[in-house]
Amino acid sequence: MKLIIQIPCYNESETLEIALNDLPKQIDGIDEIEYLIINDGSKDNTVEVAQNWGVHYVVNFKGNKGLAKGFMAGIDACLRNGADIIVNTDADNQYVADDIEKLVRPILNGESDIVIGERPIDQTEHFSPLKKKLQHFGSWVVRKASKSEIPDAPSGFRAYSREAAMRLNVTNEYTYTLETIVQAGREKIPMTSVPIRTNGELRPSRLFNSMMGYVKKSMLTIVRAFMMYKPLQFFMILGSVLTLIGVGIGIRFLCFFVQGVGGGHIQSLILASMMIIIGVLCGIVGLQADIIAANRKILEDIQYHVRKMDYDGCKEKTSDKNDTE
Repeated sequence: MKLIIQIPCYNESETLEIALNDLPKQIDGIDEIEYLIINDGSKDNTVEVAQNWGVHYVVNFKGNKGLAKGFMAGIDACLRNGADIIVNTDADNQYVADDIEKLVRPILNGESDIVIGERPIDQTEHFSPLKKKLQHFGSWVVRKASKSEIPDAPSGFRAYSREAAMRLNVTNEYTYTLETIVQAGREKIPMTSVPIRTNGELRPSRLFNSMMGYVKKSMLTIVRAFMMYKPLQFFMILGSVLTLIGVGIGIRFLCFFVQGVGGGHIQSLILASMMIIIGVLCGIVGLQADIIAANRKILEDIQYHVRKMDYDGCKEKTSDKNDTE
């Protein structure tokens, strides 16, 4: 059983060694632990720090591509190098590395394929009261969209089994955390969470420049994921709301018309007609999107089998190379 711990990095030379030093060297049930960093276009000596420390693999981007693409590139590299379990953590040592054992245990026991660390958000001192409320609200929205029970959706401290990792698809360019939960929930991939601890803040978060920017991007990611994985439900809800508004305005016009004063409210009639038409069009779009989603599921299944053949072939080559050595 091989575990690879991956760390996305962007100008992390000051904190990376601290995070690496805390990583576990052995875990019961794990035969081999290796370490990988994703250098997301760093301008400092992040790669040099990692190589001097002794990481096994480095994925290099010439320019900054963002957290989502970095995460997926790391997953690809981990699978190609024979990982049975992949753990993602941060380079700023936000998470207590000893809790990695908590993350992998449900996977080792065959209880889950994805395990997400639940941070003590309310007890985290460097989180402002507003950020704590937004974290809870965002996680609630993701739970509704994914039909899961994950209490801390934005947490980047998580573990994936090889099977789950091969099914991952991240299409947005902002972050992988929310979309992968919605995808896993909708695809019924076994998923759970475990309580974890956090360390003190070593540097400010680089994921967002402002709280409003974080909220905007997170909500767009959730809505986009919901549209992708449940398009019929999304557009039917939207269409129903618009149609009901149109019907309500239309009833209001009829009341005025019966009273003999409808001539002064023609604008309401026009607005009601427009809202009902748009509502019906949303329903039609929903049906078309549902057909596209069905085709996407077929493509994802084909992608999974292609990945499986590719990655399993790489794993066999890695095993043969190790045996030869």
